[in-house]
Amino acid sequence: MNKAFVKESDGQDDDEELAPALRLPPGSKNYMTPRGHRQLREELDQLVRIERPKLVETIAWAAGNGDRSENGDYIYGKKRLREIDRRIRFLIKRLENATVVNPAEQENTDQVFFGATVTIRDVAGDDAQTWQIVGVDEADVTAGRISWISPLARALLKAREGDVVRFMSPAGVREIEVLEIVYR
Repeated sequence: MNKAFVKESDGQDDDEELAPALRLPPGSKNYMTPRGHRQLREELDQLVRIERPKLVETIAWAAGNGDRSENGDYIYGKKRLREIDRRIRFLIKRLENATVVNPAEQENTDQVFFGATVTIRDVAGDDAQTWQIVGVDEADVTAGRISWISPLARALLKAREGDVVRFMSPAGVREIEVLEIVYR
């Protein structure tokens, strides 16, 4: 196919291209814990200092081998380079707009705010769950970290120990009781 008819990205990284779970609400800050900020910085450092230079070296070697139109190392290397550059731009943008909040420095520890580790129990059941409310980029349900924009976290914000909170989950309306609030 002629390259004139192939649309390539113009380098814009709009929030519309992000998965819905990674989009920030309009006008909101990009809250992040120190751990999440450090992880994004380490990923950016890894991409800029190690992965990208290796890939550029491979592409330069592949380009020196002659015909680039049928050179898989060159074609796929350029594609991967675009992906890395897109991720680097995304990470730089996220880190520039980040507001780092250290949960250990929270003064009002009797209410749920960003960074809190909250133990809850479904009013209809007996099993307790513990969740830490973290930034959008550091959420990991398997590790017990939920994004501050998730329905559960939004329902828990400003709740106190002993409060019963109602929220709309994918399974329908749920009532949960806040058992414990800890800031670490």
